[in-house]
Amino acid sequence: MQAVQTRELELMRFTHAALPGNAVEATWPVHRETGAASTASVYFELAPGMRLPRHRDSAEEVLVVLDGEVEAVIGDERAVAGAGTLLVVPAMVPHEARNVGATTARVAGVFSANTIVSVFDEAFDQTGGRVVGSPPPVE
Repeated sequence: MQAVQTRELELMRFTHAALPGNAVEATWPVHRETGAASTASVYFELAPGMRLPRHRDSAEEVLVVLDGEVEAVIGDERAVAGAGTLLVVPAMVPHEARNVGATTARVAGVFSANTIVSVFDEAFDQTGGRVVGSPPPVE
């Protein structure tokens, strides 16, 4: 059995030059290299006002809002989602999320494949690239 406690995960900080002052804390705790046969997951946190920038994922994703309140944009649709909300993101559909609440938003995403490639519209400051995933892909 693989069990992951989200409060104990070591998160990486991601920033984009195109979004001054914005940061996302994230990690991919479950994927092919951790032993998952057909799924992967991402866990991310957004401080109030921060956003996960627009991107596309290689597989369908179910986002689970664990804490806080986010405004999600999936394709042409927009909705505010609080703790306990599930959001389905089809593969390759552009999406993003912004914390619209007063506390840290904590969100988990579960993918329908054990290897994920996420392509962001803007490059990351840390790598200069636009691609992340599980396991980390080479651009």
